Amino acid sequence: MNFPFYIARRYLFSKKSTNAINVISGISVVGVAVATMALVVTLSVFNGFHDMVATLFTQLDPQIKVTPIKGKVVAADDSLLTRIRQLPEVDVATEVMEDQALAVYGERQAMIRLKGVEDNFDKLTHIREVLEGDGEFELHAADMYYGILGMGVAYQLGTGYTYEHPLKIYAPRREGQLNMANLQEGFVEDELYSPGVLFSIKQGKYDKRYIITSIAFTRQLFDQQGMLSSLELRLKPGSDFEKVKAEMQEIAGNRFYVRDRYEQQDDTFRIMKIEKLMAYIFLTFILVIACFNIIGSISMLMIDKKNDVVTLRNLGATDKQIVHIFLFEGRMISVMGAVIGIAIGLLLCWLQQQYGIVRLGQSEGSFIVDAYPVSVHPWDIVLIFFTVIAVGFLSVWYPVRYFAKRLLAFGS
Repeated sequence: MNFPFYIARRYLFSKKSTNAINVISGISVVGVAVATMALVVTLSVFNGFHDMVATLFTQLDPQIKVTPIKGKVVAADDSLLTRIRQLPEVDVATEVMEDQALAVYGERQAMIRLKGVEDNFDKLTHIREVLEGDGEFELHAADMYYGILGMGVAYQLGTGYTYEHPLKIYAPRREGQLNMANLQEGFVEDELYSPGVLFSIKQGKYDKRYIITSIAFTRQLFDQQGMLSSLELRLKPGSDFEKVKAEMQEIAGNRFYVRDRYEQQDDTFRIMKIEKLMAYIFLTFILVIACFNIIGSISMLMIDKKNDVVTLRNLGATDKQIVHIFLFEGRMISVMGAVIGIAIGLLLCWLQQQYGIVRLGQSEGSFIVDAYPVSVHPWDIVLIFFTVIAVGFLSVWYPVRYFAKRLLAFGS
């Protein structure tokens, strides 16, 4: 058995001559445990929000989205896009034509993103799961085109679930000069009809801006026949996602971006990662402050055991071994605090997942979820454990060596 570790373990659990040392040692463990618990709970809550937002975006975002690097549109029959959509792992491929437009209903108007998709869009995404109203997912019937409004767009225009009159859509003409004497000539006008449903994914980026319709309508409105702004794909179940994505990127070369769902919402998830990192850094500073209790505990222990130090030296213990005894003492306090804190943190996360103890609002339905979402990621727990150990070890290294030298000099 390691001699310094054995003595340090005895010191940690044995009764000291001064009861205050036991109290301070206990406070040290509690301080580290509380800081560790705070790290586990806080990072798990950030994970919960991250996973919740990712779930919301996947209602309309495809698994893979291919967009041109240069320009807004590209020919739908481009050879590289054809090769990508013909890969054996591709299950559904939808051409998309999307751009800005002006929607007018009665006396109200709103700038919107008009997204034209093919009829298999409901097989590509979970659009049917976020529809509200008495109608069905339909994009056209004969020569009549339907527009599925986001809930926020419908509120701005005052349409309700079903709008009785056609929704007028305006887009600037691609060719010709704008005639200031007759501005209406500078715009293409067309109409959309109500399918009796709206979509709501509880994300303002979509609900307040988007109208989904047929790609034939948007190509006609934007004068982009035979063109697309993106190719959206879903892979067959069981496909190696990363491998297929890498293969697509290799085919696309420097002409197209190939983005997964997280990359499509890169700005949102980047902000969430930065917030999580900031929380981790601030809580680590709190952990450093908590470790000052360990320094006080070890200092008092060294004073209490100065006679033992003399005895150990007379029995043949080296100065290095004596220093290691107190280093091990501080490290064991850190490890105990880390283990207890992680255990309590995981217990609190489980209780929140099961019972939603901490709620977001007083009344149900005020938010997307009623209680704070929690998701425990194993790698976060590993990171927290090693962070606590590293901070605890470093915080006691210099003070212990400094006080030990003075104690050994006193005992010489």
